Amino acid sequence: MTAKTKIKLVLLFLFALTFNAELSAQSRSDSEPTVLWEKVSISAQDLYEMPDGGDMKPDLSRITFVSVEKGGHSLKYKIKDGSGQKWVAKIGDEAQSETASVRLLSALGYKTETVYLIPRLTIPTKGTYSNVRLEARPENVDRGKNWRWGQTPFEGTRQMQGLKLMMAFLNNWDMKELNNVILKRNGQQQYVISDLGVSFGKPGKIRLPLFWVIGRSRNNPDHYSKSKFVKETDKGMVKLAYYGKHRGMMKNFTVADARWLADLLTQLSDKQIRDAFRAANYSAADINTLTRAVKDRISQLDRAASPRSAGK
Repeated sequence: MTAKTKIKLVLLFLFALTFNAELSAQSRSDSEPTVLWEKVSISAQDLYEMPDGGDMKPDLSRITFVSVEKGGHSLKYKIKDGSGQKWVAKIGDEAQSETASVRLLSALGYKTETVYLIPRLTIPTKGTYSNVRLEARPENVDRGKNWRWGQTPFEGTRQMQGLKLMMAFLNNWDMKELNNVILKRNGQQQYVISDLGVSFGKPGKIRLPLFWVIGRSRNNPDHYSKSKFVKETDKGMVKLAYYGKHRGMMKNFTVADARWLADLLTQLSDKQIRDAFRAANYSAADINTLTRAVKDRISQLDRAASPRSAGK
């Protein structure tokens, strides 16, 4: 056997190994269930911690700067904590609103990122910052492709309708595909909204067809408390005051869709709602404002989904 033939055989063998590995990985991926939402005991959820019970809480004994994370509205750095766990640190006005939004969604059973708000954090060579959101990047979690609204395995389901309703509930006006990711975690392909930072402000107001962005804000408790959520129930459909991205698909909510989500939200206690905002390090005054606003929106949705409204 010539040297040239041996080289060809080796290359062919390596190609076969790579091809089989790719097929095996694809087969495993195809066999993993796709999950957006799972039923949980809502009353048992701790909204101050994540569902992990604090097991993944960052070790702040030592912080190591890794790299700059590019893209998006906020300044972001990848860091390592004292245990070697990697995190993406988000700095700026979206950190608090995202932390609280993640906890509310997670408490209802939606799959989310793992996030913690650190009131004050020093990142070596970069600076000391207030209210830093840390989002986990575990080695055993594969971050897959972005998923697109309207193109998921969950279209038309109560859980997807509920998620869209929650975007209006939170005033998350930035529903772009880059904010959505499929996480391969715990033997599942989990459809997650990875960026909820623009929540808890107001979604803007339509002035002209191309200028709906006028008046929008993020992480502004006063704006959030004064903005509208449910406009009316008409002929079995619930109409929302939503002016963000994808507003065309935010017009097809039935009373039954609203009832499904309202039945989840009404299980949250006042303490749980307050804990979501405590975890995001809001001031006592802002916690009061946001808690009242969230409870009011729950009441709006509950009324819109009542049998009396369904008959209108």
